[in-house]
Amino acid sequence: MNPQKVMKEGFLEKRSNGLLQLWKKKQCVLTEDGLRLYEWKRSGSSASGYGSKAKELRFERMATVDCVEYKRGLVYFTVVMAGGKEIDFRCQQEGTAWNAEIALALVRFKNLLAVQTGRTRHLSHLGSTGEGEAPDE
Repeated sequence: MNPQKVMKEGFLEKRSNGLLQLWKKKQCVLTEDGLRLYEWKRSGSSASGYGSKAKELRFERMATVDCVEYKRGLVYFTVVMAGGKEIDFRCQQEGTAWNAEIALALVRFKNLLAVQTGRTRHLSHLGSTGEGEAPDE
């Protein structure tokens, strides 16, 4: 991801893909491009406070944020990727929950993409229809 405006930083728990499906704490950064997940380091982490390796969930490959459940002070939600892969998360219910922030940022990204696509189509349509040219007499 390019350096983007950070919209939210904090911790999420991600369910592992393994047989036991354990919850693993991740340091997360939400930007205009997507969500970065870093391994959570208790101590000895890099100067930036994040682990060296990040998993990136880019909005261009995200379909939706789904399956919200509130249980014992936690919010459980699923990020559904374009290929159908589902990634389960949970976070504390207090404050603005991560699921809402991710969903809003995803909608902003998709809207911006739609506007850019519409503008490109409109401009290419104008060029192909001969608008602005002198009429044949």
